[in-house]
Amino acid sequence: MADAINWIIPIAGIAAVVFALYLARDVLARDKGPQAMQDVAGTIYEGAVAFIRRQYLTIAILAVVGAVVIGAIIAVVETEDVAETTIFGTELGFRTGVAFLVGAICSMLSGIIGMFISVKANLRTAAAARHSLVGAVQTAMRGGAVSGFLVVALSLLGVWGIFAAFGGLEGGRATAQAPFLIVGFGFGASFVALFAQLGGGIYTKAADVGSDLVGKVEAGIPEDDPRNAGVVADLVGDNVGDCAGRGADLFESTAAENIGAMILGVAVFGIASNLGWPHPEAWIFFPLVVRAFGLLATIAAMYFVRGREDEDPMRILNRGYWATTILSVVGLAVTTFVMMDTAGATGANGIPAWIWFFLAGVVGLATSIAFVYITQYYTAGNWRPVKEIAEASKTGPATNIISGTAVGFETTFVTAITIGIALLVSYFLGDQAGLVTADGHNVGGVFGTAVATMGMLMTTAYILAMDTFGPITDNAGGIAEFSKEEGSAREITDKLDAVGNTTKALTKGYAIASASLAAFLLFSAYIDKVNLILRGQGKPLMEAVNLADVSVFVAAFLAAMLVYFFSSLAIRAVGTTAQSIIVEVRRQFREMPGIMDYSQRPDYARVVDITTKAALRQMILPGAVAVATPIVVGLLLGHEAVAGFLMVGTISGVLLATYLNNSGGAWDNAKKYIESGQLKDAAGAVLGKRTDAHAAAVVGDTVGDPFKDTAGPSLHVLVKLLATITLVLAPLFIR
Repeated sequence: MADAINWIIPIAGIAAVVFALYLARDVLARDKGPQAMQDVAGTIYEGAVAFIRRQYLTIAILAVVGAVVIGAIIAVVETEDVAETTIFGTELGFRTGVAFLVGAICSMLSGIIGMFISVKANLRTAAAARHSLVGAVQTAMRGGAVSGFLVVALSLLGVWGIFAAFGGLEGGRATAQAPFLIVGFGFGASFVALFAQLGGGIYTKAADVGSDLVGKVEAGIPEDDPRNAGVVADLVGDNVGDCAGRGADLFESTAAENIGAMILGVAVFGIASNLGWPHPEAWIFFPLVVRAFGLLATIAAMYFVRGREDEDPMRILNRGYWATTILSVVGLAVTTFVMMDTAGATGANGIPAWIWFFLAGVVGLATSIAFVYITQYYTAGNWRPVKEIAEASKTGPATNIISGTAVGFETTFVTAITIGIALLVSYFLGDQAGLVTADGHNVGGVFGTAVATMGMLMTTAYILAMDTFGPITDNAGGIAEFSKEEGSAREITDKLDAVGNTTKALTKGYAIASASLAAFLLFSAYIDKVNLILRGQGKPLMEAVNLADVSVFVAAFLAAMLVYFFSSLAIRAVGTTAQSIIVEVRRQFREMPGIMDYSQRPDYARVVDITTKAALRQMILPGAVAVATPIVVGLLLGHEAVAGFLMVGTISGVLLATYLNNSGGAWDNAKKYIESGQLKDAAGAVLGKRTDAHAAAVVGDTVGDPFKDTAGPSLHVLVKLLATITLVLAPLFIR
């Protein structure tokens, strides 16, 4: 039975692909609206395709060079080190390079898929909003789900496929070695995701900032007004940043965390083999099977996304999320029982080991739920934080920014507490399972945190669907405004856009939470990889990381610096690119006076071209710094210093990303709160659009744009990149 259940991996992956194609067909068959809407959507599509083609050509060249360099470095190390060769075989360098390239290709496909379906669903959502709120919600959600299912299925099938290709299905020693051979897959995925998120994030926020400041603040025209030359670039940016970038981000998250969990499963595999348990390889396959059940649960949950016309759209989406979570608990119980109830293994108090790990997985799912609602609290307009920022806007942009900054920093408290509790509880539960190695080490605790991470990842497809829902509805509102659609459609798209801001924010919260749980997992995987090599060389094992060692302390210090310096480069890139857009849009208003009375058409293509070139140019430096820094630290200070670097870099990255994401999301929805007419002065008069409070909120939103959509999401990728790059190059650092 334990062997048979492994086939759920390819079955679920293929089922998810087929279901995604069904959803895509359903979305594409829906009403496309009047010709004016179709013309705007066509322009957005052309701009998005042009950017993606240029961006991924650049990334592809970098990835090929990276694969060759990494393969060559590992090959040189293995050739000179006999112990390393005996552990992994003589083709480690070649296999690592191939795995890197496969991971990079799959990550690029994930980004392209996310963008393509988004630019097709936005038009259908705008058309549906002319008649029905529920219809618009379902159209946008199904469009987002196409991306969610295909990205997660590609990740699952990609890891399973490369694992099988490198002998992971053969059993015995080959199965135990394979997780170490495929770490290049995670590195390749992280490498591409970093540049995809950076390039897309710089593009989308530079276009957004430039368009808003000149159009809404200076010219006093509405958001997405066709007279603004930067509007098309802004709408294109929603797709290439929020869809393509996030698709690549969550692809690499699931891939890297899956591989890390499989590496930790190798230690339990050794225990099971020594004790003669049947199917010891089940502990290595477990992470893949859990995610497969999560995909199946999400397919079923999509049919729960329904509601009434007068219902809050967020409640409709939450209904599907709860269905995914409940069904995932059932799948988790089946998986842990079938794969871990081997030879009657029992832990503390005579309770079967599988129950302890099932509870650890439930902790991961509970953490996911906690972060979804924590993020909603801090970024949705129904709660104190956003209302507080809106109130502060009454006295100008300075107090708006102060209030938003305070809210962002406040969110780190509950983030750290929640993650800390999740790690402690899942470690404790795993520790109770009684998995002790021959040399007396209890590996159950660390594996418990891995199970919690895998439990959390079971809902990834639905979370990504909710994330892509955001830019689809944002684009739908832009299309409705641009095509001068009647007020009722715009009213519905505005409502969905505010919900979309929250779903995008909660996806970032989810990504932070998974990165935090995975941080301990991937850190432990790095220790396992290093000790495997040290054991083969007959050297003392690394039992702990000594922060009192000056090399370790300096490396940790540099890690914290990297997080802030990287964020600085990303935010500065947005500002530099936005300046070019502002200058161009101002020029067009000045030299083409007929724009304001619609007698002249703005030159949208020129702004798109300027934004594209600037974004691709600006993404190189922060990406290169992120990749190069851990390598330099490892070469100069050694493998133990890298462990300190990884530990502190992860902690710093998670907390700063929390601040950036939540403050930016709160600023955005404070502006939406005012635009919806909910802010009033002391006399009860509404302070809506074209008031000083609204202008202040626009400034705050502009400051938050590069926080929440460029630097913050890029830090999620950076955290995982640090883990995957150190896993791959561990042999080099030990030298």
